[in-house]
Amino acid sequence: MRVGFILQVQVIVALGALTSVHSKLELTNIKCISHDPDFAGFEYCLLKSINRSYKYLSLKVKLFKVPITDIKVNLALAKKSSGYNPFLYNITVDACRFLKYPKSNPVIGYMYDFFRAHSNMNHTCPYDHDLLVDKVTTNFINKHVTEVLPFPEGEFRFRSHWIAYGILRATASVYATLS
Repeated sequence: MRVGFILQVQVIVALGALTSVHSKLELTNIKCISHDPDFAGFEYCLLKSINRSYKYLSLKVKLFKVPITDIKVNLALAKKSSGYNPFLYNITVDACRFLKYPKSNPVIGYMYDFFRAHSNMNHTCPYDHDLLVDKVTTNFINKHVTEVLPFPEGEFRFRSHWIAYGILRATASVYATLS
């Protein structure tokens, strides 16, 4: 009887310790590739470190063949383990439909909130101007992802393929470590 009580107390203490642990996400790199330089090009794609605890990423895509009325985005999360392997998410979204009906899916609704807060991609198609993602910090990501979803520690890659009119036009990959 006493052993069962001690075990219950140990489990409660362990669960309490687990709920007080917070993950820390650190951005480590960003890579942007224009697969069709006649269609779009990156003016900048950077990860800027202000100090040891504050980094942000920004990118600007110059569009050369506007207006754009058909664009799909493939989003994939991979975890490093003998190379980067698929992990949890790999979805393709019709960007025009996504922007027209942002709350049709909870995950997609979250992405819409992200885009409204950090980019100029906040209206429906057609797109006839450059695309800008400005100063996305790890604080934003930690608040909305690691505090809500339990993620394992490790190195991750978030990759987005931008497909316009059925042709791959650009890829942006963000690398991060979760500890």
